[in-house]
Amino acid sequence: MSTRRKARRQNNRGGRPRLLSEEVEARLVAASRTGVAVELAAEMAGISRTSFLRWMAEGRAEVEAREAGEEPDPEAEEYAALFVKVRTARATAAARAMANIRRVADGGIVTKVTTRQFRDSVTGEIVTETVEDRTSPDWRADAWYLERQHREQYGKDAVVAVEITGLGGPAGDDDQPVDLSALADRLDKSLFAVEYPPELEDGSVIDAEVVD
Repeated sequence: MSTRRKARRQNNRGGRPRLLSEEVEARLVAASRTGVAVELAAEMAGISRTSFLRWMAEGRAEVEAREAGEEPDPEAEEYAALFVKVRTARATAAARAMANIRRVADGGIVTKVTTRQFRDSVTGEIVTETVEDRTSPDWRADAWYLERQHREQYGKDAVVAVEITGLGGPAGDDDQPVDLSALADRLDKSLFAVEYPPELEDGSVIDAEVVD
């Protein structure tokens, strides 16, 4: 038996009421599935942060012990089950959030659907038209992802030196590192400074009679 298991058994002796009921476990898993912080998950379940972290630590120790080939400890079964369920729930929340970030980065999210009718000036027929407004790709979502998932290369504390040289020319000793923050600001302004023709902005129909 591992040292961690022995310590856990000694700490659990005392006959205090059990807090980890089925209802508490369900609340913890449900809260974790939303991706809230540990403190908030504990509050939603009506327990202390300390109790939640202790249960998770004991569950993790049991899971790791089993993975290492040790015999399962029946007294730790409920903690191991809680740890696995919460771990899966938080991973699900992270995957869902990442999918939303990718959608923002790629653009194309429908924000408005407008359906209208007008009379075609040539045929005289009533035409029904549906117009969808969609978001543009947002590079800042990609930047957020890289900054947090690849901190060593793209984090705020990472040392990045990019040299700008002449076309096809060798880099010289006088080349200076690029101010990435300023470059990002200029790119941001450029991306959102695109102007479209008025007829595309207001969605009006050219040479058509609108039917009330």
